[in-house]
Amino acid sequence: MAKKKSWLDKLNAKKEPQLKRIEIDFADIPAGSNMFIATPQLIDKYVKEIGFGKRVNTKTLRKDLALEHNADYTCPVTTGIFLRIVAEANYEKLQQGKSLEEITPFWRVIEPNSTLAKKLTFGQEFLLQQIDNESE
Repeated sequence: MAKKKSWLDKLNAKKEPQLKRIEIDFADIPAGSNMFIATPQLIDKYVKEIGFGKRVNTKTLRKDLALEHNADYTCPVTTGIFLRIVAEANYEKLQQGKSLEEITPFWRVIEPNSTLAKKLTFGQEFLLQQIDNESE
């Protein structure tokens, strides 16, 4: 039986970003648009660049990535999945002894009361605590 991949394995998986032309309306993306599909590493890199005490919502993250990669939109579905991978993998790093300063500050993007936050294995409390720590 194959060993279950850790969140870190999923974060470090070799994936290539893609640009796809959308033939039918998809989520908030109209047909005929160029949609960018990021990778967990690209999302991680983006989140790492958000400064202390700052917050960026996923709409802004998606818009920024689309602009950076010459697309009209960034896929909302894969962005959510990859953001979860970033959060879980970096929480794993914390559990392995890394300090807060050594991990990607995913709490600067994930809203504590979002659907995504509710799915996190470590719960919303950690997000709230970090946001609170940075808002003082």
